[in-house]
Amino acid sequence: MWVKWLPWRLVLSQFAKSRGFIDPVRLMSRLHRFAQPSEVTEPIELLRAGVIFHARGLINSRAIQHNLDWVWPFWIERQFDPRDNAFVPRAFSITHVNLTHRNWTAVGLPGVDWLPIVDPCGLVTPYHDGWSVDTWFVPESGHPVLPSRAPLLSQQLNIEDTLTVDTQVQHDGDKLLSTVAVVWRDVGSFCQLRVAANVHRQGWLVIAIRPVNPEGISFIHDIELDEDRKGFLINDETHLYLERPADRVCMSRYRDGDVLQRLVARDETQRIRCDVGLGTAAAMYRVAPGESVSIGASFRIPNQKKITLGQTGAIRYNGSATQTIWNRALEGTCSISIPDQHMQFLFDAAIRCLILHSPGDIYPGPFTYKRFWFRDAAFILHALLMVGLFDSVKRALQRFPDRQTHRGYFLSQEGEWDSNGAAIWIIDQYSRLSGEPLPNDLITSVEKGAYWIEKKRLSDGLDELHAGLLPAGFSAEHLGPNDYYYWDDFWSVAGSRSAAAIMRQAGQENLAAAFEQDAELLLQAIDRSLEKSAPKRDHPGVPASPHRRMDAGAIGSLAGGYPLKLWASRDRRLLDTVEFLVSNCFVKGGFFQDMIHSGINAYLTLHVAQVLLRAGDERHFGLIKTVAQLASPTGQWPEAIHPHTHGGCMGDGQHMWAAAEWILMMRNLFVREERGRLIIGSGLPREWLNAGGAVMRFGPTPTPFGPITIAVTPRINDILVRWDAAWRRSTPEIEICLHGCAPASPKGEMNTLSIERLPT
Repeated sequence: MWVKWLPWRLVLSQFAKSRGFIDPVRLMSRLHRFAQPSEVTEPIELLRAGVIFHARGLINSRAIQHNLDWVWPFWIERQFDPRDNAFVPRAFSITHVNLTHRNWTAVGLPGVDWLPIVDPCGLVTPYHDGWSVDTWFVPESGHPVLPSRAPLLSQQLNIEDTLTVDTQVQHDGDKLLSTVAVVWRDVGSFCQLRVAANVHRQGWLVIAIRPVNPEGISFIHDIELDEDRKGFLINDETHLYLERPADRVCMSRYRDGDVLQRLVARDETQRIRCDVGLGTAAAMYRVAPGESVSIGASFRIPNQKKITLGQTGAIRYNGSATQTIWNRALEGTCSISIPDQHMQFLFDAAIRCLILHSPGDIYPGPFTYKRFWFRDAAFILHALLMVGLFDSVKRALQRFPDRQTHRGYFLSQEGEWDSNGAAIWIIDQYSRLSGEPLPNDLITSVEKGAYWIEKKRLSDGLDELHAGLLPAGFSAEHLGPNDYYYWDDFWSVAGSRSAAAIMRQAGQENLAAAFEQDAELLLQAIDRSLEKSAPKRDHPGVPASPHRRMDAGAIGSLAGGYPLKLWASRDRRLLDTVEFLVSNCFVKGGFFQDMIHSGINAYLTLHVAQVLLRAGDERHFGLIKTVAQLASPTGQWPEAIHPHTHGGCMGDGQHMWAAAEWILMMRNLFVREERGRLIIGSGLPREWLNAGGAVMRFGPTPTPFGPITIAVTPRINDILVRWDAAWRRSTPEIEICLHGCAPASPKGEMNTLSIERLPT
């Protein structure tokens, strides 16, 4: 405690100024003036991640631009090329980071906390934030086929039996096809790479070990060839296994250049050590003209028993076991059938990717965001619920109490005041949709969390625009500097209401009434704040905070409509906010977030679409089309999308919040809940409902009343709607709302209705 008494700020200031540096204490004070005063300036978790991120960027700036004759990953080859629209000038950039092609796709097995990633040209990074493996064809003469530089490149995600990323490269008539998947073998899980070459020139098929990944440099200091020439030990800890012995092996240290430049050397090295950490190696296999050659390589799941050198020949791939693992994970999940095959693929891929990213904890991404946030988890778990994956959700929720402080704060990052509302809301959604009673530890956790919200609120008696709201906080990083964000308040209202429902279900009526009152008081504080701050704004709508004008941060205030439904579907404040965003913050048909992300956001675009869908505004489907077009060839969305390259420009290159929103969007096209009733078909677009269209199906999907499966069959004069449900109690009120038809309300126990088309 004595450290607090030291005048460290004065010492730091004097030390910096004595050496001609800017005063860091005064600088930080200036920066803080752009934000509202808050108890947490910025979460330490983000500061730590940011330091690590830019430390690598600093290393990138030293390693890459002085060695552009090396073979670099896809993003570097594009971003450092002045002829490419991804080019980023580097003159005053202290760190060089991936800002144009943050795209990758994870492979894995359900329940296994291991997510190897594949970049857009097939570069495999088997271990989190580690080195990578590339595949080349190097002819005896002429230009080599290097995927990151190839003019013809295609990639797709195969979801038939397992999850496989297939990448095909063509150059000068030569073809390379690589496939990457995580499979089950008789001794455990392996990441399997298979590369096939079909060439018309004599040369070498190369499996190259690279000290890079989609973020930049990842050090390799030591590489050692196994005695049987069927593998490499890398950095004395991880192994690359080869299907058969290499015909030739080359290695290179940083000072000798990239291994590509040494492939013609006569000497063969069995082991190298590179003090710089940019060691490279190549396993080479002879290929004759017209010959097709296929080579396999694999990587062992981390933290499992190592395999003795020379034992790899006894390991067998068990395809049926791999398929069985996936079949079990997908058993009973919701399915979709719609006319747009691309959108259907995106739905099917999203389910599988969410399964991969919920092995216990919930991860918003496999690389940059392979850690836990309550905010992201709420959306991801909601999507998992809607497709019937209750066990995954239950497993994740059981970990929530361990992340709660003794005061009741659900802590994933300090200074983010939406977390309690998000945590309690998703626990309530699980209870409503599963119909299962909550365990006592979760009920106790919810009670503590709801009390935290009550105590965290500011006084209603303050003579401030933010009276009665949550304190200024960092909140979602895409809203701006610390402020009194309505996003936090909306989530807190929802959390208090959910806590009331949970307490009532547990028979604790007094607590339920108290939490309901807390929710109402906070909702009234929001209304007062909006009314008092209205003169500050020259546009109608709900800003990010009472102290902000209307800007892109207003996207967070849509939470009052979606997903929380605190305001009516046609509340003027919500619709005015949407109109402002569409008019001022959209680029190429999608919401462009100026704050931090500086890119088109798929999941936030879908938030706008959800508000429009609730309001009966058919523009929602145009936004859905835009998001579908923004998906990568493997059906993934990065957190933010560059408006010109259409590659990722911020966050994880495979963002699970976006995948979750796609599932939730597709579900709400078919069925959604509104004020105690089910609304069927309100989001289905007119183009899908044309006469003679294909039968559309969705389900089974849970509702608060029980699971339901919906089939919609367009016919010449009418549309046939059928629903099969297992109601827990009496039949709920149902309203069928199809575009081009009058609303209809079925009576009694009927489950089929013919809806006549209105005259055009």
